[in-house]
Amino acid sequence: MNALSLIQIGAMLCVGLLLSAFFSGSETGFYRVARLRLALDGRSGDRIAKSLLWLANRPPLFVGTALIGNNLANYLTSFSILLATRAIMGGQVIAELIVPILAAPVVFVYGEFLPKYLYFMAPNKLLRRGGPLFLVCFVLFWPFTVLLSWLGRLLQYLLGEAPEEVRLRLARSEIHKLLDEGKEVGILRPAQRQLAQAVSDVAHHRVIRYGIPPYRLSSVYDTDTIEHVLQAARKTGATELLVTDRKSRTVEGYVVIGDLHSAGENWRQKVRPLARVRHTDSHLSAIVKMQTSGDALAEIIDISGRPAGVVSMRRLMEPLFG
Repeated sequence: MNALSLIQIGAMLCVGLLLSAFFSGSETGFYRVARLRLALDGRSGDRIAKSLLWLANRPPLFVGTALIGNNLANYLTSFSILLATRAIMGGQVIAELIVPILAAPVVFVYGEFLPKYLYFMAPNKLLRRGGPLFLVCFVLFWPFTVLLSWLGRLLQYLLGEAPEEVRLRLARSEIHKLLDEGKEVGILRPAQRQLAQAVSDVAHHRVIRYGIPPYRLSSVYDTDTIEHVLQAARKTGATELLVTDRKSRTVEGYVVIGDLHSAGENWRQKVRPLARVRHTDSHLSAIVKMQTSGDALAEIIDISGRPAGVVSMRRLMEPLFG
């Protein structure tokens, strides 16, 4: 084999090793990158950061591209080592077995360990610099990446774990890391960090999770006397009572006990309508709606527009303050 062929083989080996390092490091960078930083860079007009954020929010596509690229790079590296061994050793079987084994530590250090360490230490900087190449590979590997994504969804169906849950775990892990750093440098007090962490933990919860059937809440009829209403409040310790129409047994609204002490038999004028939130609303958006309207209770409406339960501000606040 002539010198030009050895140069070509050496070039293939270098390209394979560099690609292996790139994809191995990118995979580690994906799990370490600060998505908030990518979002801010994207809003400032950085298209690469915006594209990387789009991929980072779709873990199956990002990881699939990295895995396919890493496998191709490893194949190219091992094939180049085999060709170089044949060119130098003359096709000896023993040499073809021993040389790849001797080269394995070098490939591992420079193609796996070192790039992973570098991306672990500086994920945002390195992932952003390698962004254009990764996006090109994403387009080239698109059909195979989609196939891997479908296989992932099949595993999700079999194992019961959705990609959204993986993404949320990554986001929560990132937020917790930021909160820990804020506490260490003195930006956040312990109580502030605890509250912020509680907010991040419940941010993805749907309000329906905190809903209660109306029959499980303390209630009175619209025909009850004020004495009966106050007695029911003292007996249950409730600060709000649902008011139900005695004939139709439908919920008309609720009363705040603090409004009733001077109301007398005209207490029905103090009945407040229930706020309405959709069953798909998040925990935090429900709090904002109820805080804005000043309501202590809200009715949860399902997809068909029918009541699906009642939620109280107190119940929504419990996960935040314990």
